[in-house]
Amino acid sequence: MKKKFINAKIYGHDDASEILVEDGKFVEFGNNLQGADEEIDLDGNLVIPPYVDSHLHLDYYFVGQTDEAKNESGTLFEAIDIWNDFKKGSTKEEMKDRIRKAALDCVSYGTQYIRAQTDCTDPNLTGIKAALEVRDELKDIVTIQVVAFPQNGMYSYKEEGKTGKDLVEEALKLGCEVVGGIPHNEWSRELGEKSIKDIVELAVKYDKLIDVHCDETDDIMARFIEVLNAEAMEKGIGEKTTASHTCSFGSADDSYAFRMMGLFRKSKINFVSLPTENAFLQGRQDTYPKRRGLTRVLEFVDNDVNVCFAQDSIVDLWYPAGNGNLMNILDNGIHMAQLMREEDFKRDFDLVTYNGAKAMYLQDEYGLEAGKPANFIVLDAPNEFEAIRNRVECLSSVRNGEFLFKKAKREFEIELKID
Repeated sequence: MKKKFINAKIYGHDDASEILVEDGKFVEFGNNLQGADEEIDLDGNLVIPPYVDSHLHLDYYFVGQTDEAKNESGTLFEAIDIWNDFKKGSTKEEMKDRIRKAALDCVSYGTQYIRAQTDCTDPNLTGIKAALEVRDELKDIVTIQVVAFPQNGMYSYKEEGKTGKDLVEEALKLGCEVVGGIPHNEWSRELGEKSIKDIVELAVKYDKLIDVHCDETDDIMARFIEVLNAEAMEKGIGEKTTASHTCSFGSADDSYAFRMMGLFRKSKINFVSLPTENAFLQGRQDTYPKRRGLTRVLEFVDNDVNVCFAQDSIVDLWYPAGNGNLMNILDNGIHMAQLMREEDFKRDFDLVTYNGAKAMYLQDEYGLEAGKPANFIVLDAPNEFEAIRNRVECLSSVRNGEFLFKKAKREFEIELKID
């Protein structure tokens, strides 16, 4: 059965207003397309690829509202310490419940792809096992990549005779798609660098992707991104490698940043910026001027270095708010990065769609192109500028040609009248 979605403003297809879908895949984009068995009117609204949340801790969902876990200082490192104790009391079913609820929250706003940063520094790998099961259970409505993320470090963690590195490798064998790391949380620079070398070695050994929490600190001497980039470039896996956060790179001097920008282009490494969470976490030791935790997003965009935005946390020990709505993340991010030039509004949605898919290495199965899965969302706006300016809702989400959900537009019960 062929479906034709008509009367649409299609992102990246300025001359097309119709989408032809058959057997769950895009067939054609154009006008006056023939051969459809069913027509669906999109009422002139903007169609974009589904949101991609390329960095989200599903297993931490709403932990921030529990009595046992309170981050009084609001800092990254206190949150890590509190979580280390809290997670020991969580069962797999409790973990699954949190992960499932978080994923469904995101799906309700139009997200269909999530990279789940999942803590594996637990001898029983409770969170990892829970995430893998939820990944498989929800695969028809959302694509989840599970990261084997050693929250407490590859070497600064050791319990029951197992290091964080041991547990990362066990998690990869269980089926995680991505090797994680957190070099700035190791006990020394040497151990941080060693952890990066091990991350790359494991990725090559098991043919996995890489996503490292990298330099999530205001310390301008934290330069693990340089090591990660060099290792990825040497192994030729830059396109499969992502550096998340890189807050300190936003404070680095321009001479260093200029040199690194050329190396990033050469390696083709990916970056994820977490605008709301890092604006909240960073600069805690600053008076004024006060840093806001953003990496050099504008410069990445202008230098063709792949960068995307993501939510990171939903009401957990690191961030007390968040709901999984990437429109909110995009809005905050483009303000902080000053990506609001005239040419930016036409491409800003790439930061929460195509660029995230590229970081997740999903290019072959993602996007508004013939032959790819018919996955897209419809926003309540006639174009990109109005969608961003008004921070509009996602009216519907379509996966494999079928509606996951569909909302009516907002209507006034009593409309504003001006005499």
